[in-house]
Amino acid sequence: MQNPISKWHDVVSLRDYNMLTEIVDDNCIFYSPVVFTPQRGKDITLKYLMAASEVFNASNFKYHKEIISNQHASLEFTLTLEDTEINGIDLITWNDDGLITEFKVFIRPLQGVNIIHKMMGNMLESFKNVS
Repeated sequence: MQNPISKWHDVVSLRDYNMLTEIVDDNCIFYSPVVFTPQRGKDITLKYLMAASEVFNASNFKYHKEIISNQHASLEFTLTLEDTEINGIDLITWNDDGLITEFKVFIRPLQGVNIIHKMMGNMLESFKNVS
């Protein structure tokens, strides 16, 4: 069983979205901190993760702590957006093939959630306008 976390770190640092497509399962479910319903499927998960990568990498995003078990990881991160210190956790689950099947993002404080909601909405909208 492969652990996709090192590849995930490469995706984040290099913004290599081709590599991202290689580690996300077709039936992946993405849980956004600002969208009530789970986003189901590889295509929508990729859009959210690419948008987050662009928004977060525009700041001083950094992972600080990791807890990794058999098929689960918890990655704590911090970043600053619009003078707001934000911290959060990515909870990632993968299958026996090393493909991410579930990606949950938790963010705090509320001001940070609101900023990310606005910025992610703008980024996702810009993706719609790219043909």
